[in-house]
Amino acid sequence: MNEYYYQLIVTPESELQIFNDFLLQIMQNAIEEKDGSLIARDSEPLDDIEWAIQELGKKLGIPVQTTLSKEKNEDWINKYKSSIKPIEVGNFYVRPQWEKSKKDLIEIIINPALAFGSGHHETTYSCLQSLDKYTKANDTLLDVGCGSGILSIAAAKLDAVVDICDTDEIAIKSAQENFILNHVAYNKSWVGSATQTTQEYDIVVANIIADVLLFIHKDLKKSVKFGGILILSGIIDKYINKVQEKYKDFELIENIQNKEWYTLILKRI
Repeated sequence: MNEYYYQLIVTPESELQIFNDFLLQIMQNAIEEKDGSLIARDSEPLDDIEWAIQELGKKLGIPVQTTLSKEKNEDWINKYKSSIKPIEVGNFYVRPQWEKSKKDLIEIIINPALAFGSGHHETTYSCLQSLDKYTKANDTLLDVGCGSGILSIAAAKLDAVVDICDTDEIAIKSAQENFILNHVAYNKSWVGSATQTTQEYDIVVANIIADVLLFIHKDLKKSVKFGGILILSGIIDKYINKVQEKYKDFELIENIQNKEWYTLILKRI
């Protein structure tokens, strides 16, 4: 173990999830979220990562504060592991691999240090609640922007037939590994989005940022069967009206709020 490690604290004025997703895409290590800040750690200097974060902030027009430091190594990987606790969401029990299993619940194993989502974020939590409520055996489901695969794994454990896609090849690989870890199978996977399928599904779930939900609304809509369910999440409060307006040709079944985040359950009519 190295005597020192490097730490970068990122505190954006808003859109924390966007910065979190960006860090996960460009780093191999876990990202800790604490008190409105993101903490990245590595054995190598993080100057380039800090620069990239600042450039992202400028592009988005979001002020972001960053702090670089060199810290004495206290085995922060194990320290981080100890801070990640299992969670229960409806009939699901989401845990990292190093935690004990729990009986009588549907278990989903996600290792946060290796994944793009572990169920702790408000949007993932709401999506799991929604899948638990609306997914039936043999339903076809498309997970758009699958990340770690946690949502499609949950659906597969409810005996749905799932396809997964993500614009990030690393995310697809992570999801595939997590399917193996959870002893369930997906039907098809591809690098890209809903634009690359002509199939219509019983359920389409997209837990991605609001700007993308607005941009690909036509492709998401046409991927849902008539009478099927569309689950949209990753919507921060200031965008909820824009998203609802764009999808007003679908029937609103539920509007779930978790802190400043919204999840919409829509039906194609």
